Amino acid sequence: MRTNLTHCILAGLGLALAAHAQAATVTGTISSTLTLTAACQVNGSGGSSGLNFGTLNFGTHEAFFTDAPGQVLGGGGGALSILCSPGTVPAIRVRAGAHDGQSSGGTRALADGVGNFVPYDFYTDAGHTQLLNIDDTITLPTSTGAAQTVNLYGQARGKAGLPAGTYTDTVAVELSF
Repeated sequence: MRTNLTHCILAGLGLALAAHAQAATVTGTISSTLTLTAACQVNGSGGSSGLNFGTLNFGTHEAFFTDAPGQVLGGGGGALSILCSPGTVPAIRVRAGAHDGQSSGGTRALADGVGNFVPYDFYTDAGHTQLLNIDDTITLPTSTGAAQTVNLYGQARGKAGLPAGTYTDTVAVELSF
């Protein structure tokens, strides 16, 4: 019986030593990386193309109107909003429209699709004294990471012989930062 007890004790010690010998600890590290690139949002939307910079709506007027003012409005009915990464310098370049130069009295034109044009221009002030020519740039202050409001205005000019209808234009815009 003593031999069995000795064998049991020795077997238990052997298992304990074997279990202890197989247990080991190693240490190491995990490398984590995140790369952020500068980015901007226009009126709350991000992306690299097809962004909606807003709408310039001159409203509804009689065909004999003289002047029709308007403001570019972004999402939610407010002014154009630009949100860029801190440290970037956003610049908005207002490019060509679909009907530029088609009507005297403005650098741009709204068209009714059957050869009639209403001249208009963009301005950087509500008083329509600071003309924004085709391909001019509006440079904003260095971004702090807070949204910046861009006030952009328009003024359409009436002229004789305009038939009733809906007149439209599409203007390309670029944002660099």
